[in-house]
Amino acid sequence: MKILIGENIKRLRKIKNITQEQLAEAMNVSCPAVSKWERNESYPDITLLTPLALYFGVSIDELMGHDEAKIQKDIDGLLDEFYGLLDKDQGAATELIRKARKDYPNDYLIMHIYMWYTAGNFANNDPRVLLSHKDEFLDICRRIEEGCKDIHIRLGALNMRAKIFHAEEKTDEALKIYYENFPNWWETACQKTEQLYSKDTPEFMHWVKRNSYELVTFAGDKLVKSLFFDGSIEYTDRINRIERYGDLMEKIYGETKEVFFLILARSIYGRLTNDLRVRGGKDEDVQRIEEKLISSKKKLSEIAKLYPIVDFFSKESYC
Repeated sequence: MKILIGENIKRLRKIKNITQEQLAEAMNVSCPAVSKWERNESYPDITLLTPLALYFGVSIDELMGHDEAKIQKDIDGLLDEFYGLLDKDQGAATELIRKARKDYPNDYLIMHIYMWYTAGNFANNDPRVLLSHKDEFLDICRRIEEGCKDIHIRLGALNMRAKIFHAEEKTDEALKIYYENFPNWWETACQKTEQLYSKDTPEFMHWVKRNSYELVTFAGDKLVKSLFFDGSIEYTDRINRIERYGDLMEKIYGETKEVFFLILARSIYGRLTNDLRVRGGKDEDVQRIEEKLISSKKKLSEIAKLYPIVDFFSKESYC
């Protein structure tokens, strides 16, 4: 079993926002000793395990990483439950992610999801909500930026900083964060991965399909927004037009069996369902479109069992 005590000491020290010198003083050891622990060049003396665990507020098993796999399994199960509740019971989803934040206060992914779910997701954020949670959100951002290695979660923290700047009417500062830290689509890892392979290889086909699925998801999202928020079109006409586009994509999929069109339909139904809920759409419209969304998701779930690339894309959270 791999011992992760050095890595955990470094992580916990940063979470506690203390220096190696401060930890060394608290444990009555030299600063170079702490440095060696964190570089996995040596381990703390066994007599220091209990003081270290007490100092960081964790168990000895957690300090040494012995139950890391179990903790991660529990977190994965909790997040699966959370995502499953989002379309069914918003209140239960809210309660679950808040509890997760308390139960796993040092997990960066839970911090990230909790922060954005509290903020109302990634778009259309209410400035009042952002400012009322400003101190809490900025503390989460700081912890992520100081300790998290996952680039997607780190970018999420930068995004939140930009959102808060904009809420404070400091939009120039927000734009500076975006232009200095976020690439355009052509510079993303997924696009570069596609370009890595020769066009006659299975790897190229995998990534060109995966990228087409992502782009069509974006396209569906933008199409719905461009119509839903167009005040020059009467409400009923907007909803009917968007719904027809989704239905048409479903029909084309039925005729061609090309997954591209089913993913586009799912994106259209998903975006429209969300906007109807958030923007006070009619109950009958929400129910009808949501049923179509659930149907398209079920079809994709069945397809994913047969085609690895669809399964791969469906399971991605980022990229």
